[in-house]
Amino acid sequence: MAIILNIETATKNCSVSLAKDGQVIAIKELNNGNYSHAEVLHPFILDVLKEAQVTTKEIDAVAVSKGPGSYTGLRIGVSAAKGLCFAFDKPLISIKTLESLAHAVAVNDGLIIPMLDARRMEVYAAVFNEDYQQIRDIKAEIIDENSFVEYLEAGKVLFLGDGAHKCKDIITHKNAVFIDDKFPSAKEMAQLSFDKYKKNDIEDVAYFEPFYLKDFVVIPEKKKKPTF
Repeated sequence: MAIILNIETATKNCSVSLAKDGQVIAIKELNNGNYSHAEVLHPFILDVLKEAQVTTKEIDAVAVSKGPGSYTGLRIGVSAAKGLCFAFDKPLISIKTLESLAHAVAVNDGLIIPMLDARRMEVYAAVFNEDYQQIRDIKAEIIDENSFVEYLEAGKVLFLGDGAHKCKDIITHKNAVFIDDKFPSAKEMAQLSFDKYKKNDIEDVAYFEPFYLKDFVVIPEKKKKPTF
């Protein structure tokens, strides 16, 4: 038996779950349109432990969503996960954010393209088949009318995530289906983290860093011209 704490903070959805052998036994999440992770993440962790009547000593591992996604959100989630692993000597498991998002839906015949909003007309996206096998690398890409056309010509493609919303009016192929109310969640992390735990597929707690995909760039504020 394995009890794993799952932490997802890559998007505006702050999500924490506790799972036993891949089955969620407690979950707490908030998606209010803001990045409130710094305020709610640690209370959520305490809440799921209390609800499941599990102590930190009884946890077998901590899993965290590794990205891509919000720079700040990923830093908060990974910092919390690493802190728990250091404090209680637990292994750290990382889960690809887009892979867990893909598991939020199911298709019998076709492809799944989870996408996260990367601002303007850019998204982070990957391509999975109906068995959730990744068949294209994760990319940061600017969406236009020809995006993913090679997959759309071959059959049904399900787009999901907060990046799917802005693609509706641009990708108009008949085989495109959009679900824009799905976010990465610690719920879908449960089975994925358990599978990794069984294979001892863990990270080096000291050196693990989130997968940002793009460099974080701070744009300096423009200086206002003095008025006389």
